[in-house]
Amino acid sequence: MRLSALGDVCNTVPLVRAIQRAWPETALTWIVGKAEHRLVHDLPGVEFIVFDKRGAFAGFRDARSQLAGRRFDTLLLAQVSQRSTILASQVRADRRIGFDRARARPGHGLVINERIGAVSFQHQMHAFLEFARYLGLPTEGVDRRLPLPEEARAFARQHQPEARRAVIISPASSHTGRNWHAEGYAAVSDWIVDETGRPVILMGGPGPAEQELGRAIEAKARNAVLNLIGQDTIKQALAMFERAACVIAPDSGPAHFADAMGTPVVGLYAATWARRSGPIDSLEHTVDRFPQAAREFAGREPEELRWGKRLERPGVMRLITPKMVIDRLKRLLDA
Repeated sequence: MRLSALGDVCNTVPLVRAIQRAWPETALTWIVGKAEHRLVHDLPGVEFIVFDKRGAFAGFRDARSQLAGRRFDTLLLAQVSQRSTILASQVRADRRIGFDRARARPGHGLVINERIGAVSFQHQMHAFLEFARYLGLPTEGVDRRLPLPEEARAFARQHQPEARRAVIISPASSHTGRNWHAEGYAAVSDWIVDETGRPVILMGGPGPAEQELGRAIEAKARNAVLNLIGQDTIKQALAMFERAACVIAPDSGPAHFADAMGTPVVGLYAATWARRSGPIDSLEHTVDRFPQAAREFAGREPEELRWGKRLERPGVMRLITPKMVIDRLKRLLDA
């Protein structure tokens, strides 16, 4: 069970693949959120029980109906939210494996009977893979890529005729406190066009805040950008990321999507710590100002804060400057 969020669900795919690789005959059922199901619905060999958290009590009723009369060998409870705890209480399973005490939240221990090992300062993807290791399964070299239909790749070819040429900026997280500012994105976009001659594409979801941020970037940039915010499906976004030269994004689902598809990501992190939730194969490209944010906004060293602490406060993302981002891009784009 991993219901949300999009980035975490993306980082749970390696756990699924590790189990399938070691135990190909195992029947897998994934209880997942409705929005997140769009990302992973076509994973081969997986049955899905879809939970609609926006349906409130109806979501729990529907999930309970789908679980009625079923019993599983093992429940891997890879989430510690109150919602997942309530839902897990409806799952009948002999072994019920959850997080160690340090990473658990109130109520988590009531619905599990085994715990994975505690590992300090562990990246979230490796925290999910810890469930596989607990079961004695190898996790090295596990496949992270998500399936793509041909129509999604056709969409990417249409908007990126030349592979590995365009730079995509996915500027918005669903947590607005993690977002960088339009002035910074515009300055970086202009540098990309002026110094490398590469096209810049804006991408993101259809929400009003994301669209407003996209329009603000367009207005502040001297050079034209292609604004596709709100104009693609989640699979088309994956294909666009796969075909790009690199992706620039804050702590958000798209940062993990692009990383999983093998594209370098310049992550923008200050409100959260890339050490825990950054694009794991692109940490060397990421601008990580969380340690400074911890000192300036919390008055403590980052290691002294609770693992996973967020500092989504006004001004925190301004610790990142355009020069920091451009310095990462220079290495990636040979500029």
